[in-house]
Amino acid sequence: MSAQEGEHFISVDQLQPGIFVCLDLGWMEHPFSVSSFKIKSMEQIKTIKGLHLTKVRYDPAKSDTRPLPMASKPTPPVADEAAPAAQEEDPAIVAKRHLLERLAHQRDAIARVERQFINAGNVVRNIARNIFSRPQETVKDAADLVEQMAESMLTDMDVTLHVMGDKMGSEEVYFHSLNVTVLCLMLAREMKLPQDQLNMLGMAALFHDIGKTQIPDKITRKLDPLTKPEQTFLQQHCQFGADIAKKAGLPPAVVDIVFQHHELFDGSGYPQKLRGEQISKLASILCIVNTYDNLCNNINIANSLTPHEALSLMFAQQRSKYDTAPLGIFIRCMGVYPPGTVVKLSNDALAMVSMVNLSKPLKPIVMVFDPQVPKEQAIMLDLDKEADLNISKAIRPGLLPRNVYEYLSPRKRVSYYFDAQQKSGAQEIRKP
Repeated sequence: MSAQEGEHFISVDQLQPGIFVCLDLGWMEHPFSVSSFKIKSMEQIKTIKGLHLTKVRYDPAKSDTRPLPMASKPTPPVADEAAPAAQEEDPAIVAKRHLLERLAHQRDAIARVERQFINAGNVVRNIARNIFSRPQETVKDAADLVEQMAESMLTDMDVTLHVMGDKMGSEEVYFHSLNVTVLCLMLAREMKLPQDQLNMLGMAALFHDIGKTQIPDKITRKLDPLTKPEQTFLQQHCQFGADIAKKAGLPPAVVDIVFQHHELFDGSGYPQKLRGEQISKLASILCIVNTYDNLCNNINIANSLTPHEALSLMFAQQRSKYDTAPLGIFIRCMGVYPPGTVVKLSNDALAMVSMVNLSKPLKPIVMVFDPQVPKEQAIMLDLDKEADLNISKAIRPGLLPRNVYEYLSPRKRVSYYFDAQQKSGAQEIRKP
């Protein structure tokens, strides 16, 4: 492609702060956190010249200023020189080394959270399998899991929400209850509810769909729209679930939440068409999270929305259906771009939001597509530490080129878990 058709090259002598450059080098061949960025200082220009480049590609549309006039006699590339022993290390190289260290810590955190996710998933799977044959043991295992999760969230204010890989095979049915439990506890934490309420909400979230065990698979797994009789039968899962929860010995408050988790603030929900304050406060929280996860993880994957689309729909078109206070807090917690959202960055790079720090929801950690970096070593950028980078827009995964899609691996079904590091170290969730 010629310069007239879109590519623009300039001499390194024409660089100045405000120029947006694109370094045509591998990520490990330069000390910057990204290969495309806006120059901020003369120190960065000095570093670029030290890369032995005579010219660089730049983007006029993203630049704040024009290149300097072409020098009559170009400056030769910076030559390698043996640095004196006392000379300080290049700050850019130090920064790159620190970035690599952060990447290693992030990968360790991801591995730790995935172990916790699998352990929690085993508890959820056993709830459906053992609730009738061993109800007391099943309820105790669930209560232990919820208590540990609630304690972890309340112990440390720096909680990070992760999007999870496909670590539980094809058992999507268990993802939903676990997702809803994690997100309910996160929301309740941000609402500053006491731990006893977190525990009640967590138990109700784990058991909220237990009534579907009494509904035939041909209805619960049907991909086509349900008929009116099928829809009416499916709605009975709230009553079935409340009956099962009561027989299992769950507290009455938890039973009520399970019964009401499909009631909507405008009275259009079921099974009793309750309105506003008639609905339990904790049931209203569960309803918000349950709706969000159902929108993201529709039984028919083709109808699933991206996390960004689901939040937008709930806020822009369905706001009257929910208690506005927890809905607003939920959207703030998840961020404008929740984990699992594929995004385009301000430097045109494609990435997937991998983690959201609940205290800084607008500055997520993203996994960046770079074909020169192996997928297992993918660049993870903390946008809170990248002052010149931000998210331009969300992108539907289906619009991605195949190589980008396979690299970022946006999930067909989005699953979440959390990382709450205590000062004494992370607490692993015990296996049941």
